[in-house]
Amino acid sequence: MHSSSFAPRFSTKMLVFPPRCLAKLQLLYGASRYRRYIQSGPSDCPAVEVNFSNGRHITLSSGKLARFANGTAVSQMGDTAVMVTAVAKPKQAPGASFMPLVVDYRLKSAASGRIPMNFMRRELGPSEKEILSARLIDRSVRPLFPADFRTETQLVCNILSMDSVYSPDILAINSASMALSLSDIPWNGPIGAVRVGLCDGEVVVNPTRRELQTSQLDLVVSATKHNLVVMLEGKGNVVLLQDLLKAVKQGTREAQFIINEIERLQKMYGRKKRTVEAPPSTETEISDAVKSMCEMRLREIFQDATHDKITRDNAVNEVRTNVIDKVWSSYPDTEPSLIAEEFNKICKSIFRSLLFEGNRRCDGRDYDSLRNISCQVDLYKPLHGSALFQRGQTQVFCTVSLDSHESAMKLDAITALESGLKAKNFMLHYEFPPYATGEVGRIGPIGRRELGHGSLAERALVPTLPHDYPFTVRLTSEVLESNGSSSMASVCGGSMALMDAGVPVTAPAAGVAIGLVTKYENNDTKHLTDYRILTDILGIEDYMGDMDMKVAGTRKGFTAIQADLKVPGIPLKVVMESLQKATDAKGRILDIMGEVIREHRKYPKDCWPVTERITIEPQQRGQLIGPGGMHLKRIYLETGASLTAEDETTYSIFAPSQAAMDEAKEHIDALLTKERIPDLEFGGIYSAKITEIRDTGVMVILYPSMPPALLHNSQLDQRKIAHPSALGLEVGQEIQVKYFGRDPVSGFMRLSRKVLQGAASSIPRSHNKATEEAA
Repeated sequence: MHSSSFAPRFSTKMLVFPPRCLAKLQLLYGASRYRRYIQSGPSDCPAVEVNFSNGRHITLSSGKLARFANGTAVSQMGDTAVMVTAVAKPKQAPGASFMPLVVDYRLKSAASGRIPMNFMRRELGPSEKEILSARLIDRSVRPLFPADFRTETQLVCNILSMDSVYSPDILAINSASMALSLSDIPWNGPIGAVRVGLCDGEVVVNPTRRELQTSQLDLVVSATKHNLVVMLEGKGNVVLLQDLLKAVKQGTREAQFIINEIERLQKMYGRKKRTVEAPPSTETEISDAVKSMCEMRLREIFQDATHDKITRDNAVNEVRTNVIDKVWSSYPDTEPSLIAEEFNKICKSIFRSLLFEGNRRCDGRDYDSLRNISCQVDLYKPLHGSALFQRGQTQVFCTVSLDSHESAMKLDAITALESGLKAKNFMLHYEFPPYATGEVGRIGPIGRRELGHGSLAERALVPTLPHDYPFTVRLTSEVLESNGSSSMASVCGGSMALMDAGVPVTAPAAGVAIGLVTKYENNDTKHLTDYRILTDILGIEDYMGDMDMKVAGTRKGFTAIQADLKVPGIPLKVVMESLQKATDAKGRILDIMGEVIREHRKYPKDCWPVTERITIEPQQRGQLIGPGGMHLKRIYLETGASLTAEDETTYSIFAPSQAAMDEAKEHIDALLTKERIPDLEFGGIYSAKITEIRDTGVMVILYPSMPPALLHNSQLDQRKIAHPSALGLEVGQEIQVKYFGRDPVSGFMRLSRKVLQGAASSIPRSHNKATEEAA
């Protein structure tokens, strides 16, 4: 044990103190050292059991593992256990202007008794599921860090064990909450997180994987005390508004059980929080100078509805540059970065105050109005489906590609264990190139932001797809312009592209982003003094505001929701009002989309692929497949069609066009239509056709598909001959032979011509019985 941890230098296993001695220990050795010893002592590790209303429980513990971290917590539900460590650097980096929080979440194969099946047989880069879970944790804990805390902090989520019943991502959020609460890292938590399902109209808290498969809703609710919502993320199978509101309420109430237990542990074992280093403050004179020089000009810019994204940004940047130069020239001892930061604060304050002063936003709309929307489908003939969706200055181009089930995305074993899916036959790939915001940047591997936005849009569209669709669907969404929620524009454009591709969706889907601007005092967001809910927010309203709630669904109900906050929680009342405004906006967007395309296309395009099923007899599988699959490969290379076995007698044929399908079926018919081998009678006389002349005899066939058989020189004539040419025989000539069955050793046919040169013993026979009977 380190000498600074605890003063006595004897084994911790011998130290067992009664409760009445604990207060004396604190007085004798200091509260911080005592807490540190309790965290490191293996005989007394703080642990609590959180019981939910449905009888399920989570066990939270700390102080046994990873004791060098600033804070550590382990949460367990069933046989799934997750450890999260929280570590922050001792000091913040000079000039830091933001909160550098890193969340690492890894699904380890060893946690479920598996070995990774890659070449290295070890965990490689993070998967899509791991990145999405890390973003989930980040968005849950980030709003509760103090605004002035800018020290680099890392949360590492280590999956200790994982069963196939409970998902580890909820446990990771609660472990992160407890680790930050017990640590000395400044954080205004704790929070609690639960997963909420909806089975047969009843809300289920922390459902199992089997329950989720039949649940209409999969919603993650992160909340802090006083029933304040911090983060929402979920997907649903067209969930009604009242059911979604009921699930959010229930999830928020259940999260309070976790919060209460963590707070109790924090009071008993939590370390004293560090003092937050306040950033360098500007003098009052400088602040007043900046405000006096920019306030009127910024108000004019933000009230000018003729500005678009580019012109507004250019105007603000021009004011910023001018103010910094003039103030710096008057106060040369002040850092320009401090002047710029003060300008940004004033700019944000003016933008927000204008939203409260009048019922108008910076682009001239009121709080509930949508931006101008225009749509177009069927842009290019070679595309199976396409759509262009424009909402204000947000423009998204969506394309649909249809392929066989062989093109489905195979999931790794650990992701399949958690999600219950082995393959995905619908994929939405979201792209955000730098030119979408008029910038120069590197186009490389997909980033975490792109993965998150694409996953949200994919969750919104999956419930509208048919379950037995015979194709794998890939939907690409490329953002061409961005000034607002491009992920919700991807939902709108993607739904139209699916209908243009003839995918029989149950109903069109649309999405919208809802914003929020609040007023509160003393960091008390429970009692908001005033707030404004904004429908279909701009990029600047997202940046300056307090919430970005993305809601998508059909006209009937919700299919996806994601709410990110910048304030430490909002009341349930505000959440319900925001969802109601999103429902109204969603209906108006669907009306505009319906003017262009209302349902899936019924008549086929020339470029559409086709699929059919064929049924064969079990004994015909070898004829169809061929040696080593040679026949199937030949069909694919010659026609582009692929065959997939559904069971022993049924095959699915995928072809890129109807012409390719017809050609592939001709090949299949030729393979399966094989000439019947005739039954040859022993002693029968047949016509044989000479195919080859050899030194030892002639090769003959009795029917077209027969392998040539040798008629030896000794059986050609009653006379002894050395070569068939002595009898004047030629290739193609037909002769009469007598059939004596097959050799029992070699299996070759035994044929003879010489026995027919004596007295006729029987009449010639035909190997075609039908012809013989007709004769």
